[in-house]
Amino acid sequence: MAETSTVARPYAKAAFEFAHAQGALEAWSDMLALAANVAADADMRARVMDNPRLSGVEKADVIIEVCGDAMGKEGQNLLRTLGQQNRLAALPAIAEQFDLLKAQQEKRMDVTIVSAFPLDAKQEDKLASALAKRLNREISITTQVDSALLGGVILRAGDTVIDGSVRGRLARLRDALSV
Repeated sequence: MAETSTVARPYAKAAFEFAHAQGALEAWSDMLALAANVAADADMRARVMDNPRLSGVEKADVIIEVCGDAMGKEGQNLLRTLGQQNRLAALPAIAEQFDLLKAQQEKRMDVTIVSAFPLDAKQEDKLASALAKRLNREISITTQVDSALLGGVILRAGDTVIDGSVRGRLARLRDALSV
């Protein structure tokens, strides 16, 4: 069976292109997130999504019914298409890839900063402005604290990871010395 992200990619791209043409990227992002959350709910999975007696279209109709008016006609059509193709399990990945395409279109990037100690607002702003300049994008920062780093920070921006932690430097030094 194909990996979920591979299955999700064409659906996310098609939904993105349609939403972009309609000028409704935010509405589609919200709609896909809602449908993905409904489909991923533990109770919904147990009663509907994992029920072999229901067809894919019936499962899609249940999601549409739960989402109510939040799903526009086009969103309902997408869910029914996913149901017909037995691809509803890819819905969370579709929503995630749609949001990545949206962020790329808006020249925006979410960055996670993991540091050994809590960062103050001034440090966050300095990192955000340096990253914005380097990546040529608007930066949205999320911070986490991991005392195991000993010092420094690890930056995660999309597929890019910059490890400036003391733990990372020591590991690289160890690897260099063991060769």
